[in-house]
Amino acid sequence: MTKPLIFLDPHPRNEMMVYDQATEDTLNQMGRVVAHFGSRAPDHLVDDILSEVEIIIGQTAMPKERLDRAPRLRGILNVKANWEPNIDYAEAHARGIHVLSAAPCMAPAVAEYCVGQAIMLARGLHTSDGLFRDGSEAYGIAGNETAYSLYGADVALLGYGNLGRALAPLLQPFGCRIMVHDPWLSDSYLRNEGLEPVSLEHLLTRPKFIFLLAGVTSENEGFLNRSKLETIRPDSSVILASRAEIVSFPDFVELAGEGRFRAAVDVFPQEPVAPDDPVRMTPKVLYSAHLAGGIRPSYARIREAMLDDVGQILKGLPHLECNAPNPAWPARCAAGSKKDRE
Repeated sequence: MTKPLIFLDPHPRNEMMVYDQATEDTLNQMGRVVAHFGSRAPDHLVDDILSEVEIIIGQTAMPKERLDRAPRLRGILNVKANWEPNIDYAEAHARGIHVLSAAPCMAPAVAEYCVGQAIMLARGLHTSDGLFRDGSEAYGIAGNETAYSLYGADVALLGYGNLGRALAPLLQPFGCRIMVHDPWLSDSYLRNEGLEPVSLEHLLTRPKFIFLLAGVTSENEGFLNRSKLETIRPDSSVILASRAEIVSFPDFVELAGEGRFRAAVDVFPQEPVAPDDPVRMTPKVLYSAHLAGGIRPSYARIREAMLDDVGQILKGLPHLECNAPNPAWPARCAAGSKKDRE
């Protein structure tokens, strides 16, 4: 019997991220592997494999026209960890094709990042090193006049998807009151998760810590505009760790730079950020260059989840590790950032 054809088209993921030697060996045991790295696979290569391919690993565009020419296709695994508007999701769903995202694999690292940045902001630790080095440090309580604690604090999560579900357990040992605003989820579901459902207004005005974890869609792009951002509780700590497009980014950075609230930012509308971008000169903001999720353990989880779910699909069994979308949801996705990330 001919082995199933497995096609790897994982750009912007590279070989180190998704195709180490152990992964290659395992996939070769499962089937015949055709791989393309360094860019999205060219059309002629995709055309060559469509009639035989059973598994696609990556972000290959699969509109209905291509699905029509892929009668054996059983699964598409997006290892970029998002939903892109380049697949006819409803058609794939109708044909019983598993369309999956490795997004859960990034969530533990992002959750860890969020806790670390929240503590850094609240305690002012990102400035204490510079104060010490230039000799202007203050000791004990004198150096902690503006510090506050995550312990026992009111905390809000904007969005309760993969990132929120990974973050909430890390916050529980701090004794936090955890509030959530997520219009996709019912109040009863959130309460059963041990969380307090709140309105967007409540989320912005009440808690001392706000974690912005929502994905970006065609409906919420830029919805946190200046007027909403100005309602954030003064001197609270706001961690932007999902997608920059959910906020009016210039206003967010400007207000944080003015000291309206404290902010940690890991994501940007355009990446890489231009060397002369004004955001680099904004004071007080704690920046990182989209580092929250993209660490080696995250890619190890992607490889493990990918192998598990490919194995399950080829056996005719349900997937176990990756996310499957509501087929109607990805059509509402915005394109995301203007540059591939992580």
